[in-house]
Amino acid sequence: MKRLLVLLSLFLSFNLQSQQIIPLNEKAYIDSLQNITKGNHSDPSKATASFLLSNYYRNSDSVLSKKYLAKGKILAQNNPFISAKYYYYEGQYNLDRNKNKAAVSYQQAIQFLSKFKNEESDFLQALAWYSYGVSQKDKEGYIPLVKIMLEKSIPLVEKYKNSRNLGFLYTQLAVILTYNAQFKKAEGYNNKALEILEKQYPNSAELFFTYLNSANNFCYQANGDQAEKYLNKAEKLVRTYPESSSNAFYYYSKTLLYITRQKNEEALPVIEKGILYTRKYNQNLLAQMFYFNKFDILKKLKRYKEAKTTLEDVLTEKSLAIDLNNRKTFYKQLSLLNEELGDTKEALLWEQRYSKLNDSLNTENVKLEINKLETKFNTAEKERKIATLNAEKNQKDLEVNKKNSYLWGMGLVLLLALSLLIFLFIIFRKNKKINEQRINDIKQKEELSLTKAILDGEERERERIARDLHDGLGGMLAGVKINFSTWSSSHLNPEKDQEFYKILGQLDSSVSELRHVARNLMPESLLNFGLETAILDLCEFYKRKNLEIDFQAIDIDKALPLNIQLNIYRIVQELLANAVKHAEASSILLQCSQSGENFLITIEDNGKGFDKNIENTTKSMGLRNLKNRVNYLKGKMEINSDDQGTAINIELNIHGE
Repeated sequence: MKRLLVLLSLFLSFNLQSQQIIPLNEKAYIDSLQNITKGNHSDPSKATASFLLSNYYRNSDSVLSKKYLAKGKILAQNNPFISAKYYYYEGQYNLDRNKNKAAVSYQQAIQFLSKFKNEESDFLQALAWYSYGVSQKDKEGYIPLVKIMLEKSIPLVEKYKNSRNLGFLYTQLAVILTYNAQFKKAEGYNNKALEILEKQYPNSAELFFTYLNSANNFCYQANGDQAEKYLNKAEKLVRTYPESSSNAFYYYSKTLLYITRQKNEEALPVIEKGILYTRKYNQNLLAQMFYFNKFDILKKLKRYKEAKTTLEDVLTEKSLAIDLNNRKTFYKQLSLLNEELGDTKEALLWEQRYSKLNDSLNTENVKLEINKLETKFNTAEKERKIATLNAEKNQKDLEVNKKNSYLWGMGLVLLLALSLLIFLFIIFRKNKKINEQRINDIKQKEELSLTKAILDGEERERERIARDLHDGLGGMLAGVKINFSTWSSSHLNPEKDQEFYKILGQLDSSVSELRHVARNLMPESLLNFGLETAILDLCEFYKRKNLEIDFQAIDIDKALPLNIQLNIYRIVQELLANAVKHAEASSILLQCSQSGENFLITIEDNGKGFDKNIENTTKSMGLRNLKNRVNYLKGKMEINSDDQGTAINIELNIHGE
């Protein structure tokens, strides 16, 4: 359980340290920034203040955070350096919402900020590199993140020697090392940070969090005395600011200290104080960390019913349960709790969930452990045989020699036979995998060929119908309208024959509607001006009085093959149509970006959401069409929808045809 607490608490630390630290005098800091945005200040100053406010509110009030981010972008338009800073804060806003979008923004920030040679630019580049590593952590692990810190982030700031930014980065690296149980190395980097911050910035938030990180590091080493020394220093800094949200982190570290010293009863009121702060400042993830520690203490105190209720609440809230390893631990603990309470049926249910998730996470680890056990067994068996033969040799040298020769001969034969069997088995498995892969490749090619044929046929039919409507029926109706207009001008009186002119107006509207249908079947703007203009026209078409559509295009190549552009256009058309028809949204954000061979589409709305698993409905047909087109371009689609709105992320391979 102690190791589990280490993992969970550091999981929290990563979410904390991926943002710039807020000063301990939090209210004065926020008031100052808001006064700048409202006062008579220059646009660059207002833009920077807006970015900092966006970063402050990004986890507690996403709407306000997005508002400040957009405001800062507008104010920064005429200043290249401030505009470059925007991409870093855009990455911060998206980090916990869409890591792929955040990673793109961080790389753009690094690219644009590298053109400026000053300390602020270098520090923001260092933060962008670090945050980029955090966004890729789930894919690549901690080794690349440590490499980024040592080779990218810290070298950018080390040249400024005793800057608080360097102290900040040292303690971030210490957090990563602590997470990976490198406690002594973490202590070294914490001490480096303290050498700078205690002398140069004795009242800073950076120093406060370095004290907390040092205390946590000693708690994980079961060194409560050293942990308490640093915790007391942190308490002196924060006691002056009882309204600061940083108090929640202080109480969390204090909770760890009590747990380290096994003062479980004393830890409970500390946890309640921390929970009060997390509720006040909407620190949901930190609140769940407190509740998890509360569960652990209640379990140790054998207050099983309270422990069970607390852990079920943590699991239901989902902030911690998003991580599969955390969820697996919760399942196991709930099984043990129900067993203690005598509810074997529910205990078995949680154990089954635990086993299923554990199997999916640890299949490879199980194989490695089996191989280790097998090797250990074989080694022990050989040692036993050797010991037996040596004992017999002391009694009968001649007899033992004969037996040794016989045993070695048989062992060699068995070893050769076993080696041959293993070799044949490996060849069999390898051929089986190759054959299975070939079959899957053939199936995939057939499916793609079928999808291509369907989509090509669909587009040809759209083009034919559009041409027939526009050139055939449209031309005929237009001619009829012209003839009626010419005839009526010489035979009818506009005042007396109003009914005729009303019918003539309806005919004109019908011709316009027919041409609109034809353009929708085969968009002329796509053929004439390219994908970006066509999507922009599509957004303008769907805009309503009560519906705002924000379209952002990033690095779209105008030279994309026409069939690729057409497929992307159809995907965006389907996404917008679904959002407008079904979501009842008042705001839609659409972003299309290209990076090398990858094309990213993101659409977010604030509508009523939907069940992405629904079947046999019109919306389901639209989703199937989307999936077919995405699969055709060897892409991936991720859908997140609830009553707060819908977010769909699509990644396409533009050379995947």
